[in-house]
Amino acid sequence: MVSTSNLQVTISLSDPNLDDEDLQAEVENLLPQIKEVDGVEEANLVAVEQAPPDSKALGGFLLGVLTAEVNPANIKAVFRFLNDRFGGKPIKLDIEAPDGRKLSIEASSQAEFDYAYQKAQEFLKQ
Repeated sequence: MVSTSNLQVTISLSDPNLDDEDLQAEVENLLPQIKEVDGVEEANLVAVEQAPPDSKALGGFLLGVLTAEVNPANIKAVFRFLNDRFGGKPIKLDIEAPDGRKLSIEASSQAEFDYAYQKAQEFLKQ
């Protein structure tokens, strides 16, 4: 059964071809775009205060990471957007359900995004 409460989705980008400043610029460019995706209620950069130990930060924010509050019914739109934008680049998604369950998935190709979406759907049905 799919919950009607929103999911917390943490999106982590990594690109070995980008330096720290360029990676952070990529995340900052992504932020207003993901806010426009259907089902995304809120999206923000992750402040250093919320960072796990040994995380890299730049300008007061966790490097290459943002969070989004997503309506579960629209998770497909979020995956489609991320696949279109980052289909060939490594991306990590951490999804937290309202009941505290967590799913961590990574993708860097169309096939991996499809698999990640399938796993997210299974996670939401639990």
